This record gives sequence, C-alpha cells and structure tokens, in this order.
Amino acid sequence: MTLINPPLLTHGGTHAARAFRMMVRDLARGSQGVTEGDDLKVRQLSTPGAGVRVMDGSAVIRGAAWGQGSYTQYNVGEATVPVAPTGASARSDLVCLRVEDPEYEGTRDPETDEIGYFHVVSNVSATTTTAPTGMTAIPLARIDLPANTTLVTDSMITDLRRIANPRRERTLYTAFPGSTSTLTYSDNKWHTWPTAAKWSVPVPPWATTAKVVTIIAGLRLTRADVYARMQNVLGGILPGQDTAVDDDQGKGTRRNTVVLADTLSIPAALRGTTQNLYLQTYMSKSETGDLSVDGATSLVADVEFTEGVR
Repeated sequence: MTLINPPLLTHGGTHAARAFRMMVRDLARGSQGVTEGDDLKVRQLSTPGAGVRVMDGSAVIRGAAWGQGSYTQYNVGEATVPVAPTGASARSDLVCLRVEDPEYEGTRDPETDEIGYFHVVSNVSATTTTAPTGMTAIPLARIDLPANTTLVTDSMITDLRRIANPRRERTLYTAFPGSTSTLTYSDNKWHTWPTAAKWSVPVPPWATTAKVVTIIAGLRLTRADVYARMQNVLGGILPGQDTAVDDDQGKGTRRNTVVLADTLSIPAALRGTTQNLYLQTYMSKSETGDLSVDGATSLVADVEFTEGVR
C-alpha cells in the first residue's frame, strides 16, 4: 500500500514528519521561495568585508526528492555568511538557504547540528540562477567577484530570490460621464481629461507592480480628423505609455473604443497609500478635430497589483 497512513491529524494516530512536510508543500501549492518581498535579502556587510549579510525573513524550501515535502525556515536578525576571497581569477558564488535532512542526504544530527543553514556554492557559472540539482535549497543571490578581491560590495550581488506565492489584488473601476465634456485640438499640451476618468486606488503595502488597463468605450470624435495621445497616470508620478488616437475619417461624428494598457513599477513611496488613477490626453495641432465623452461613453479601469522581491 503506497498511501501514507494515517491521514494527518487523525485522532490517536502517529504521524511521520514527512506528513507535516507534505502539508507544507500542499499549502504552498508546490512552490518554493521567500515569503514576502523583503525576506532574506542578501547585502554587503555594514563595513564591506569577506562575507555578506542575510536579512530577516522566512521561506519555503521544497525537498529535492519526491515525497520529501517542503520545509519552512526563518531568520531573525542579520546572519553573516563568509565568502572566500578570489585569487588571480574572477569567481561567481551562489548563496543559498539549504536544508540538509539526514533522512534524505548527509549525516547531520537534528539534535546538535544546523539542518537549515546558509550555504555558499563556490565557483558556479556567472549565469547561474538555480541551486544545484539534487540539493534541497533555494537560491538567494549570486556574488560575482572580480579577481584579487577580498571585499564583497552590493554591486557584486545579484538578487535571485523569488516569492513562493506572490500576492495579487485586482479591482475594476467604472465611470460614466454625466454630461458632455470636449477637448479641442488647439494647444499641443497635456490635459487631465476626461475628468470623469479618475479613481482613488488603494495601493497594497506589498505591491511592486501594477498592471493597468483602461478602456474608453464610445469616445466621440467630431469636426475633423483627430490626432491625440493618451496615458494612464497613477499617483501623479507614474505615467504609462502613449496610446495614439489617430483618426482620418473627416468631419462626421463617429465613436471609437480606445484601450490603454501599462505595467507600472510601484516605488516604495506609493506602497500602503491611496493614489489617484487618471488619464491625461495630448491634443495635437496637426489635426483640427475634437474629442468628447458624454452619457453614451463608458470608462473602465482594470487594476491588478502584484508582489515581487524588493
């Protein structure tokens, strides 16, 4: 019989350690990595020297063998990890959080030895981004050391952390102009328009990226050909890419649907705050038509925040 019995948390049963590790694996959806964006970041020593610091944080480390399950490990305070100096040649080292469980590898004694520890894999390829095959470990950083170097600085450290299960938060915002609002062609300048396309957006404290898709359905074009550019703006400091409204249909009244799509990096100053999301529009003098929104226009903003290392 291959099922592991009794099922976890059966009253009166005796449960193997790997049953709990498999629960960790299942709850982590088979993923591994750090828990949050700041966890276990590798930095130079306060005074650069022959080593690095690993900051506070926690992680999930998936076992290299099937059925081994996953381990949780956390670090409180700054851990110092020694890094050997280089000689006449440059060298790359990989800093990992490793679990060496004697049930599967090695001879460490859980009663006296560190089973989870920070481990340096020396002399790896300068493009390495993963822990060695067969090792129960997650990569934290690669250190690319020049020749004849004894001091590690932040400029030599490449962050390789990944979040095991990044958080996401998606919200749809809508607006409908209560009356006609027109933007004329005349000045070759940017305008906060349409004014109805403005929403207060809470930015999660863990967000590092926002994907913003804004749709203007029923945008009204009148009087002549129109050439304009439109941008999403978040927080007044994150303008998106230009989306062109380029119309050569003459003086008749017509309606178009415009879609603006951006991926915006969220700076630390915006995290955990509420910011305005709005549109800005540039009307070119090269064409003399106007843009309008009215009661037949729908405005939709689809905003998804995602978490990443920082």
